[in-house]
Formats: sequence, structure tokens, C-alpha cells
Amino acid sequence: MADQSSNQKKNNQFTIIKDDPNDGHDGYGIGSISLENMSSVIVDPNEDRAYVDMEAMHARSSVERRVKFQDDKEVVANGKLYWIVWVTTEKGENGPYFAGVGACEMIVDRSIKRAYKSMPEHVKHMEKSLKGQIIVDNMDDHSKKLLKDFLVDFEGGDMWKNSTNELKQALEVE
Repeated sequence: MADQSSNQKKNNQFTIIKDDPNDGHDGYGIGSISLENMSSVIVDPNEDRAYVDMEAMHARSSVERRVKFQDDKEVVANGKLYWIVWVTTEKGENGPYFAGVGACEMIVDRSIKRAYKSMPEHVKHMEKSLKGQIIVDNMDDHSKKLLKDFLVDFEGGDMWKNSTNELKQALEVE
């Protein structure tokens, strides 16, 4: 009989491409992108919280489950707003920091089991986050504050302290 906690641990992991995808050969994997420094943060302005949900990397976050995605916002006009924020970390001379941030909206209407998100936007913002760009100007102030508070509090705040002024200014709200 298998250990159930061991099985649960495996289910919470995901496969990523680490280090150099070429690794000395020119076959399969050339041009692959490493996602080992990226995390997905869900910002839920409805519940006033932000949290890491790595399942969003595969479109299986707790918010995305059991809904069918549409590419028309009108279908979910009565839905709740969420943000998936692609956060890339790097290691600088002072230690790790938040290098790239790309926020993407998602609207979910559980009553009709439908949701909206723009897949091209998610891919674009994910790529920009990997390149160290900051994209949060599409977020409302309340959601920006939730994201900022989460990043500031994350692991004692050292990563926030080491982050760029560009990120800090982008998440300032009035």
C-alpha cells in the first residue's frame, strides 16, 4: 500500500526545465524556456488576499478548476475578478529579488461554471515577466495593494527590499 502523503506531495509538484535546455546536444529542447524562477500568485480582491498557487502554471489553479473558459467577457458579466500574476525571481548581489511581474485578469462566474481569460495576454505577460518587465498598470488599486502587501511580507521582506524601484513605484497606490 502506497503512502498517501507521498502521493499528495507528488501531485503538488510540476515538471520544469532546469538549467541549460541544450545541455550539450542540439536535438530536442532547443529554444525551450526555463520556468524554474517563476511563480504564479493569485490575487483575489473579493476575499482581500493574495497567495501562491503553482497549479496556475498549468491552468489548474483553485480558481480555474471546474469552469469552462470563454474568450468573451460578456458571458461572465456577473463574475468575480481575479488576477494571475506571473512573478519571476532573480538573484542579485544583495540576494534574491522580484525581477519581473506580469498581471493578467481572470473573471469567474461559478453560478454558470464559466470564466474569461485571454490566453494570448497570459502568454505575453508571462514572457515579459521572464524578461524582467513589470506589468501591473492594468490592475485596480485594491488588487495592486494586495499584491504589494503579499510581496512585502513574503519571507520576511528581503526579496521586496532587494527589488527594483520600478516595481516598488508600479505598485504604489494613492
